[in-house]
Amino acid sequence: MKDYQATIDYLYNQLPMFQRTGNKALRKTLEGITLLCTALGHPQNNYPTVHIGGTNGKGSTAHIVMAILKQAGYKVGLYTSPHYIDFRERIKINGELLPQEDVVDFVSENQEIIQKIQPSFFEITVAMAFHSFQKHKVDIAIIEVGLGGNFDSTNIINPLVSVITNIGYDHKEVLGDSLALIAGEKAGIIKKQTPVIIGEQHEETSPVFLKKAAEMNAPILFSEELMNIKLLHKDAVGAHYHISSKTGEQLYSDLVFELKGDYQRHNLRAALCTIEQLKKISWSISQEDVLLACRNVVALSNIMGRWQQLGEKPLIIADSAHNAEGIQYVIDGFKQINYQTLHLVLGFSREKDLSLIFPLLPKNAHYYFCKPNQPRGLKTEALIEKARAFGIEGLAYSSVQAAFDAAQEAAHKDDLIFVGGSIFVLAELLTQEKKT
Repeated sequence: MKDYQATIDYLYNQLPMFQRTGNKALRKTLEGITLLCTALGHPQNNYPTVHIGGTNGKGSTAHIVMAILKQAGYKVGLYTSPHYIDFRERIKINGELLPQEDVVDFVSENQEIIQKIQPSFFEITVAMAFHSFQKHKVDIAIIEVGLGGNFDSTNIINPLVSVITNIGYDHKEVLGDSLALIAGEKAGIIKKQTPVIIGEQHEETSPVFLKKAAEMNAPILFSEELMNIKLLHKDAVGAHYHISSKTGEQLYSDLVFELKGDYQRHNLRAALCTIEQLKKISWSISQEDVLLACRNVVALSNIMGRWQQLGEKPLIIADSAHNAEGIQYVIDGFKQINYQTLHLVLGFSREKDLSLIFPLLPKNAHYYFCKPNQPRGLKTEALIEKARAFGIEGLAYSSVQAAFDAAQEAAHKDDLIFVGGSIFVLAELLTQEKKT
């Protein structure tokens, strides 16, 4: 297989893929990834790792940790999912996409193994990441959990530190219909005698993590008990934070963080706690490294889809929040912006529990409903019907681009356009923006 596009088409069309087909692609076993990595010589064991899971914020936290380590002079691998525009966004080295020839070579060289094992799309991408990080001799790899924890393909690593950002209601049909059950799945990444950082505390989930950590004899650290983070103000450069330890020691008097979404303060704190843990085991990271990385996290990591500004006059914001907790943070973010009229371009996956999302949305906004161009996308007719049940009226559009174009045409220069509801919606929009 010599051609990159042919290779990508093969991966998409031959292997079960959750991003397209949903639960049918999931496997509640680590057998497939274990067989793959055994055949590859266990590449995941040849460099240190950090493992980051949770419902929301795990991707942002992973990018922040990666940016800081890169700024500190380390060669850093980063595995995240899903991707927006290019498959290779899933596997980055020092913020750069994996070369196309690496993808082609990996699939070509392991065709026989793939045919024999019949892995899922996710299993093959995780194995490709592990192999690529070994090939490129990274100093450390930051690995984001795909879904859950216990049976996620990334869960065969033995990290230096594990991180669980938070727990919310998402993928209930797979992980469970209570926060405690979901936390139990996420807690599967807690390893023996390995520190675990919990990004946000909750009365239903904290006991689950404490119990699992005790079983694994793993030190457990709640970031909210370690650091205070106070927003000073925001400007064109970013959000300015004062950060101190719980004992009152000043850590950063004015840390400028490029990611301005209000919810990012939680991810920043989890990332900084992770960095502190690495420093305790002799990783060399200075305060200046942290300050520079946080100020330039987009350039260092090439993060996308997080409170991403696509235009001004009208202000256009795109964000990949796709569940109730994430949407609530988005709504809170609107309150920090002065605008005349709010225009919401929204599309969702069909398994999303909209009964938790629609009550959060303002009724006085203009709604532009669309179906992301994925088999898992919720049809606009069903979306409009569900919205009406909560007193929300909107118009249906044939595509994400059509909905976005209509919002742009209707909006005045002092309005706010928001695009979101699904990572798939952002992927379509960002792909089109790149073409133009």
